[in-house]
Amino acid sequence: MRTLLRLVPALVLAAPGLAQVPPSDSPGPDPVLAGLLREALAVHPDVQRADAALRMEQERVPQAGVLPDPSLSLGLQNDGFKRLEVGRMETSFYSVAFTQPLPWPGKRALRKEVAAIGVALSEATRSRVQLGLEAEVRRGYAALLLIRGQKRLLDQQAVLLEQAEQLVRTRYEVGQGSQVDLLRAQLERTRLQQSAWSLDTEEKAVLAGLNRLRQHDPADPIPTTAQLADLPDPELPTPEAIEDLSPELAGARAGVKQTEKLLDLAKLDRRPDFAVTAGLMPRGGLDPMWQVGVSISLPIYGRHKQQRAVAEHEHHRQGQGAEVESVRTLLRLRTEERTLQIQLLRRTRDLYRDGLLVQSEASFRAAMAQVEAGRGAFLSALEALNGWIGDQGAQLQTLAQLLAQHIALREAALGPTVPINGGALASAGLSSGASAPAASKATAKVPGKAQDSGPASMKM
Repeated sequence: MRTLLRLVPALVLAAPGLAQVPPSDSPGPDPVLAGLLREALAVHPDVQRADAALRMEQERVPQAGVLPDPSLSLGLQNDGFKRLEVGRMETSFYSVAFTQPLPWPGKRALRKEVAAIGVALSEATRSRVQLGLEAEVRRGYAALLLIRGQKRLLDQQAVLLEQAEQLVRTRYEVGQGSQVDLLRAQLERTRLQQSAWSLDTEEKAVLAGLNRLRQHDPADPIPTTAQLADLPDPELPTPEAIEDLSPELAGARAGVKQTEKLLDLAKLDRRPDFAVTAGLMPRGGLDPMWQVGVSISLPIYGRHKQQRAVAEHEHHRQGQGAEVESVRTLLRLRTEERTLQIQLLRRTRDLYRDGLLVQSEASFRAAMAQVEAGRGAFLSALEALNGWIGDQGAQLQTLAQLLAQHIALREAALGPTVPINGGALASAGLSSGASAPAASKATAKVPGKAQDSGPASMKM
């Protein structure tokens, strides 16, 4: 047993999954994460489709301010049916007429403003696609770090259990130990193998999701050197900053402005439009004739047409205003929920780092000392080891959920916060240790899958 006790301090110091290294005060940007974000935003089809839609809306703006297309009329007026009388009869002539429609003053400017607001709506849609994609990449990367951190914990647990099994076997062979201790050590190692297979599968699934986001082969490797504790913990933004970031709120506000312009345009539609016509009538050898005319549209059905259109856009404006308030209220609710969760998770993180892990390690060392002195049971030491591993696994989950809340804030998502979960450690590892916060027990999400955007959405 002294051999195992001598191994424990060395393994604790050497194992990156077990040693508690204080996080850096100002961690720099992760080049791996930056590269993943750059690739995904450059090549993802959803971003390309949103960019194309934005360019399409931009092309509509100059079209909306142009006069309607003129018309050219060609005609022939002839006296009688027996022969062509142009040049012989004064009332026989060819005709060439040019007509230019002229909308009521102000209509073209309003149509152009409506089209320009359509660009703002398309920009909001593109912003939502970009923010959602960036959040998916960040969640996938954090899930990858979480799983790889769990695998490091599992490797170190396997080393300790292997040493323990060897020691128990030696004691059993010389008659100083029990067969139960040997069987329990073997059982724990078998459980570790099951967890290792599960973590390998989860890692492949997360890699496939990240590679899909950057349009790579699902099996392409993504080497990482960072750990969850290395990722920055940003300052909490104000609710006003989140509102400025929200594409849904920007889209709803742009929708109100567009509806107001459409309402003004509907009111102007009660005014008549004009058309100017100029024509020339050649008469062969006779002097040509010419004409100039102005036509005016008569909105005589305004009670059932134009006034109804005004009422339609008035109702639409009221609905759009209610949508702005609905989005703002929901966004503030989500911001408050995430802020509270971040504060709780920060305290939990600090508690693990400064209290729980220190006490859990001390409990393991004390249990091993009791076993060495012949006053404690091997199963108690084994449970203490599993508890220590479980506490560190729970700390990893806490760090992951803290990142999930920060990512959701940065995304300004209206839906529930998407958790970041990895695989599971050995069954005894978490059963004896402290469990992760409630937020970490939600169903794991694989990066690259569509997520629920919440009860409110932009209406373009």
